[in-house]
Amino acid sequence: MVTNLDIQKREVVLGGKSFGAAGAYEKIAGTIRFAADPAHPLHRQITDIGLAPRNAEGRVEFSADFYLLKPVDARRSKGRLLLDVANRGRKVALGLFNSTPRVPDPGAPADFGNGFLMRHGYTVAWVGWQPDVPRKDGLIALDVPRAKGVTGFARCELRPNTRVDTLPLADRYHIPNPTVDVADPQARVTVREHAGAAAVAVPRSAWRFSDPGHIELKGGFTPGAIYDVIYRCADPQLVGLGFLAVRDTAAWLRWAPAASGNPCAGEIERAYLFGVSQSGRLLRQMLFLGLDEDEQGRMVFDAVFSHVAGGRRGEFNLRFGQPSLNAHEAVGSLPPFNDEALFKRIRERGRTPRIFAINTSAEYWRGDGSLIHTDVDGSRDAEPAEFVRTYLFAGAQHLPGALPPPDADPNTGSRGQHCFNVSDYAPLLRSALVNLDRWVSEGVEPPPSAFPRIADGTAVEAESLEKVFQTLPGVRFPDRVTRPLRLDFGPDLEKGIAQYPPRLGAPYRTYVSAVDADGNELAGIRGPELAAPLATLTGWNPRHPEQGAPGDLMSMMGSTLPFARTRAEREQSGDPRLSVAERYPSRAAYLERVREVARDLIAARHVLAEDLEVIVERAGQRWDWGVRS
Repeated sequence: MVTNLDIQKREVVLGGKSFGAAGAYEKIAGTIRFAADPAHPLHRQITDIGLAPRNAEGRVEFSADFYLLKPVDARRSKGRLLLDVANRGRKVALGLFNSTPRVPDPGAPADFGNGFLMRHGYTVAWVGWQPDVPRKDGLIALDVPRAKGVTGFARCELRPNTRVDTLPLADRYHIPNPTVDVADPQARVTVREHAGAAAVAVPRSAWRFSDPGHIELKGGFTPGAIYDVIYRCADPQLVGLGFLAVRDTAAWLRWAPAASGNPCAGEIERAYLFGVSQSGRLLRQMLFLGLDEDEQGRMVFDAVFSHVAGGRRGEFNLRFGQPSLNAHEAVGSLPPFNDEALFKRIRERGRTPRIFAINTSAEYWRGDGSLIHTDVDGSRDAEPAEFVRTYLFAGAQHLPGALPPPDADPNTGSRGQHCFNVSDYAPLLRSALVNLDRWVSEGVEPPPSAFPRIADGTAVEAESLEKVFQTLPGVRFPDRVTRPLRLDFGPDLEKGIAQYPPRLGAPYRTYVSAVDADGNELAGIRGPELAAPLATLTGWNPRHPEQGAPGDLMSMMGSTLPFARTRAEREQSGDPRLSVAERYPSRAAYLERVREVARDLIAARHVLAEDLEVIVERAGQRWDWGVRS
């Protein structure tokens, strides 16, 4: 439960600018404090909670950074809380729904973009849930106690894109779990040349811990190679308390009285939980554990929106766990995957939130997207539960594509062999949120699930598409498509303790969408970029040779493979796809075609009417960028 909110900043945004019917907004930032009952049946699932220090009331205390955007006038609020679970300490909801740059403290007009969430009257909240997030650049984090005197092994996966001598024992900018001894003879390192290669031991004489949080390799780390470091740590943080921080923040904002200091007292009718990528994986695990229910037995969230999480979870409740970890051969790649097993607990309690699970082509090509809607053997379709909708945003990469596309992934700096995917699925996402809200509030059924199915032949193995893409000029199909492996982390995993390295078993059978004559995906929701195409748009892109392992796929990024401009250009290059000129006689004709398909998407409730002109304008930019005459 929440014990206190220490507000450090409260101010009206944009000088009181009105966001339509919702009016002006204010932002509130501070520190939120919690105290959890370690004996509560739900809380016993939190790894090492029984080893945490307790206050005088026998509760475990922890605290987090807090941020809120809400209408100034409560009477103009929609009465909807959207708790955006921070992705690696970053706020993401405004960027995706409002189509804005991602900023830590929105204050300028551009930071609110099209104002979608504000115009629709949402109260938007953020709370830190990761102890391994550093407090820099406006990131939000969680402070938790440690299980003192406990030691054990941790695993860190490293994959550099440039040759460097030293790397932190963490994913990107996160805080490492330090080694207990820089000279520890039990520490070991292995390396794989690429994703399909066997792990080879690196001699202890070739590497060292330069300090408790960093590792150094003689001659430097090879770009594109995958290094696993297994080493001993002590005094683990209780990372599983992140679930309770998320849950209890929403419960407090929704139900606590004004006397408790709740700035939203009496204003919230419905609470929705939103997570993207890593934080979407957190939501999958939170639902699996039934931790969307609070200490009073209340179901805190009416709806849960898990976006681009694929079929994975994470090290969100593991001793020496790294919530930031993005490795495939990790605890997060364990079953259960599909709805029947993942949501068993919440189904048995008799109350379930409405759930949207949305993925892009990128999650299917990385090998785990289809696991959420097949049986564990990959032999048949497993339909979503009646309280779930599952969608594929066809032909899209992990996050909406930019125009013009960057030369390198802005998150990792990695480059692809092809131009990055330019598909912007933000209009589809906005409509999805409206559909989810209407399902909860009015009982209006959302559009049916749309994803690749084995039964109708739209789910195919990725390798079967190689011949299609080999015919396209200048295109390199990936040498390897990885799939999650069956993993065994030892007998104590139920206690949150993993053995490293895990025993590796056979890969799971997974699928991607079948494609049409252009190489564009057939299954799922086909946005305007696919319904009125100027290019083949994929959810995969091989790594650039300069960054190593060029046969492996980049993480999260897709490709734009433009059509030839004219028939003559097409015939000269041997491109089997019709040229732009053979499809559309002019720019105006192309935009009219986009307008038609956008209207079809509006009729199907996959796009909002308010986004029609936005889609057409973006299509014009896409033409101007891609059709160079």
